Amino acid sequence: MVDLRSVVDSNIRHYRKTKGLSQDQLAELCGFHYSYIGGVERGERNISLDNLDKIANALHVEPKVLFEGEITVQ
Repeated sequence: MVDLRSVVDSNIRHYRKTKGLSQDQLAELCGFHYSYIGGVERGERNISLDNLDKIANALHVEPKVLFEGEITVQ
């Protein structure tokens, strides 16, 4: 089963890699510590909407695309 957090985390990782950014680079663009992005991508962090918006802006994508994917509710 896939939950919403897993979809968002996976999409952040996908768009970061597509843009050729390291976790460190994305974190710097967002004003975060590098370990925060790693924690988000591993599903260890419960990301706020404000931080999700910062990440989407840094990746030059609409925030809604980070929610796209198959979601199964547990």
